[in-house]
Amino acid sequence: MADSRKALADGLREAFPEQLVDCHERLGEVTAVFRPGGLATLMRSLRDDFRFEQLSDVCGVDYAAWGQDEWITEQASGSGFSRGVRGNSFARLGLTGVYGVEPVTTNTGERFAVAYHLLSISRNQRLRVRVYCENDDFPMVDSVVSVWASANWYEREAFDLYGIVFDGHPDLRRILTDYGFVGHPFRKDFPLIGNVEVRYNEEKGRVVYQPVTIEPRVLVPRVIREDNRYAERGSSQEDATHG
Repeated sequence: MADSRKALADGLREAFPEQLVDCHERLGEVTAVFRPGGLATLMRSLRDDFRFEQLSDVCGVDYAAWGQDEWITEQASGSGFSRGVRGNSFARLGLTGVYGVEPVTTNTGERFAVAYHLLSISRNQRLRVRVYCENDDFPMVDSVVSVWASANWYEREAFDLYGIVFDGHPDLRRILTDYGFVGHPFRKDFPLIGNVEVRYNEEKGRVVYQPVTIEPRVLVPRVIREDNRYAERGSSQEDATHG
């Protein structure tokens, strides 16, 4: 299997010398990073020439604040309930002034990416393809629905949750959020409380949208505090036992 993965990586480097940015193997799987230009043609070549007949998944990724921890702490680990020492607010980038964190304003061309998971049934190989969108303000890549029909709903999901536009998609519209939803909920700068809320308007006799009225706050997952009540109770019980 290791030889087949090496052969796949070498074949990609030879076939796409201009479009291939990086190709490496990790955890028994090859990951290839391509430039977004001519993506549909590239994917068709992967299907026909490299025999990746099946597209298993398409995922959007937001790399804003990549590598930065959500919690500031010198005593707890970066995972689990014990991480909740003090909020760093990197997951709340949109609430400027409330948590003191500025929103994402720079356009690096490497904030949004699309990951494709391909399977070659005939050759028993897997390949992960990653493509970075060139424009953070208007992330867009080619649609691959014409190559694999299964990409239809996957691309709609990435568009709905991340705002990534798939050029050439036959019916690019939201698929998970409600009609009239504002924003893209999987973006790092999307506020956790949302942008709008719904309520029933008795005068209009229907549900209406309005700006969120909830005050944003940081919820600490778990904090263990000293409680004097238990300390006093414990000491009095101890005194009574020894008395």
